[in-house]
Amino acid sequence: MSERILIGVAWPYANGPLHLGHITGAYLPADIFARYHRLKGNDVLMVSGSDQHGTPVTIRAEQESSTPHEVADRYHRQFVGCWAKLGISFDLFTTTDTANHFQVAHDMFLTLLDKGYIYKDTMLQAYCPECQRFLPDRYVEGTCPYCAFDKARGDECDECGKPLSPSELKELRCHLCSTPPRFEHSEHFFLRLSAFQDRLAGWIKEQTHWRRNVLGGAWKFLNEGLKDRAITRDLDWGIPVPQPGFERKRLYVWFENVIGYLSASKEWAKLQGDDAAWQRFWQGDARGFYFLGKDNIFFHTLSWPAMLMGYGNLNLPYDVPANEFLTIEGRKLSTSRNWAIWVDDYLERYDPDALRYALSVNMPETGDSDFSWREFLRRNNNELVATYGNLAHRVLTFAHRHFDGVVPQAGKPDEQSQRLLHGAGATLDSVDRLLYRCEFKAAVKEAMALAQEANRYLDEQAPWKTIKTGPDASGRTIYTALSALTTLRTIFHPFLPFSSQKLHWYLGFDGDVEQEGWRVHVLPPGQKLRQPEPLFVKLDEDIVAQETGRLGAQEGQMGTGA
Repeated sequence: MSERILIGVAWPYANGPLHLGHITGAYLPADIFARYHRLKGNDVLMVSGSDQHGTPVTIRAEQESSTPHEVADRYHRQFVGCWAKLGISFDLFTTTDTANHFQVAHDMFLTLLDKGYIYKDTMLQAYCPECQRFLPDRYVEGTCPYCAFDKARGDECDECGKPLSPSELKELRCHLCSTPPRFEHSEHFFLRLSAFQDRLAGWIKEQTHWRRNVLGGAWKFLNEGLKDRAITRDLDWGIPVPQPGFERKRLYVWFENVIGYLSASKEWAKLQGDDAAWQRFWQGDARGFYFLGKDNIFFHTLSWPAMLMGYGNLNLPYDVPANEFLTIEGRKLSTSRNWAIWVDDYLERYDPDALRYALSVNMPETGDSDFSWREFLRRNNNELVATYGNLAHRVLTFAHRHFDGVVPQAGKPDEQSQRLLHGAGATLDSVDRLLYRCEFKAAVKEAMALAQEANRYLDEQAPWKTIKTGPDASGRTIYTALSALTTLRTIFHPFLPFSSQKLHWYLGFDGDVEQEGWRVHVLPPGQKLRQPEPLFVKLDEDIVAQETGRLGAQEGQMGTGA
């Protein structure tokens, strides 16, 4: 029986280009998971969109003397282009600036308000006397009271990940003019998060399948005691507050953007011509998985679940497989210093599957990981090209040269052939278990280990020798190797969709790999093979110096992608 899988992926701020931290933190693992479940025949809905509200967008607009709408639309188009080139297979990638999202966000707000989970109160708001305006949280900078990081923002500390309020910061300054702000009272709406303390604690106790870092992060906030949080801001960009007297205020971005998972699901349903189709992913035995970076653990394990509890009749997250951070060449990623690798820039020079593999095999699932161009080169040349790609190319070209370009007869398998075929099936089962648990790094390593084993088998069997003395033995070897490649095509598809589709084609199959399902295929003798080309491109050593030289160049030119 198929499962129903909702995959919600963190919404990128539409204020700057995508970088590798975004991809390895949320989008690649989500896509691997979605492709795997589609292969399994499960009912999958993967949604996200551009977060077009919030102060990161307005800051960028002010820097460019543009409008928030123009900035958000430009980067949304760029995001959509990157997803297509990188193979990130959203069922819907929308924006928070749609009428549908406004309606769903208002419904959530008004329902929680009606049930008493939202209330009005005053709060001290930072006011800049020089700019003569209330400052949104991100326009306030200062020193974090918890870790002493001197560039913490008024909503969160980038160093320790602690959610903050501007009044908690020390040595405050305005982001725009560096003037110390003063605090004045302003009326806002608050989410009664404290009311969910016990319910959330009881629920999280049951989530024994969550990653240790995610559970640790959630318990850290719970043990400190949940505090009510203001969910409106003094802004003129974003979703209006649906209450009289609040016309000049907007819903706080971290209240309304997580509602995007629900609004995107409803938008997708309407596009399918079935307005109720979203319900099968949000109710009953459907499971929701949320992919994001560790800095968003609070909002997805506590704040959003509390909102869902308060709203009622919607499933809570089943898993929140948050990744840790990616460093670049041993240094913390910094967009303002251009110490980042930009996705659109990468895709101008290199293949998407090479990046997908390098990030998958080094995914920061339980701790921060580092991307280096030297390691990228090694992974590409030694593993993709020399191991997996070389296996596919030499088996297929041998079959074309000596077996008229068709799958040879299997014959009676010898012990070594049986061992490889059994190993291929065992690897498929092992990777199945790992992917189901969101253990992507271990899964892709198992896949590459099977390719290495198939290469050893081919070297031991030496069909280029037996073809002269025993064509049947050579045919058996090539049949067995082609069968292993057919399984590798399936196993690698979630990670390497482009090369897997090519291999699927070279092996003589039609249609999409996804249609073949997650299973061991019996390769029919006599199936016509297509003329192969190399699956991967070997890269020159020079790229290491060239690409590391780009890092930090023209500091600040690429902007401040969130």
